[in-house]
Amino acid sequence: MLQTAAFSVFGVCFILWSLAFVSARKRAAGQREVARAPVSAWGILLEGIGFALVFMRVQPENFEKSDWSLMVSMILSPLSAALGWAAVRHLGKQWRYQAGLNEDHELIQTGPYRWIRHPIYASMLGFLLAVAAAWTWWPMILAGLTMFLAGTEIRVRAEDRLLASRFGERFREYQSRVPAYIPFIR
Repeated sequence: MLQTAAFSVFGVCFILWSLAFVSARKRAAGQREVARAPVSAWGILLEGIGFALVFMRVQPENFEKSDWSLMVSMILSPLSAALGWAAVRHLGKQWRYQAGLNEDHELIQTGPYRWIRHPIYASMLGFLLAVAAAWTWWPMILAGLTMFLAGTEIRVRAEDRLLASRFGERFREYQSRVPAYIPFIR
């Protein structure tokens, strides 16, 4: 019963999180792109593989998650959804699926961007961990987390290079004091 609740919470939160990007896409429509980092597409692919691995039903016979693990999932899911919504709201018309800069791009440092430079990736990591806590056998967690982190590192580095090229020292100062996507880890 608790596993059903954990999946329900995850599903509702993930749908709500996804809806934030529908509205963001509408706000970003018509923005003129001036720079792009195509390498970020590889990051997206690796992140997707990471999620696929944690969703796979590769488990030993009679595998069950503990109640504690299921409760962790039910805490991570709404926190991840809230973080994603806050990030998209503060990013506004600058949100993009693939790393790039708009003509009038701004360096956002409000809302969750005060504490994490890439809060959308942090929210994605939270969802990956929520699924892992509710469903996944530990070897698949390690494989999925490895792929996800590799993909996220590609994307973060691509976006950071773009922002540094546009905002120079202002971005480097922000980068030096604010962690990328895992709190307390620069």
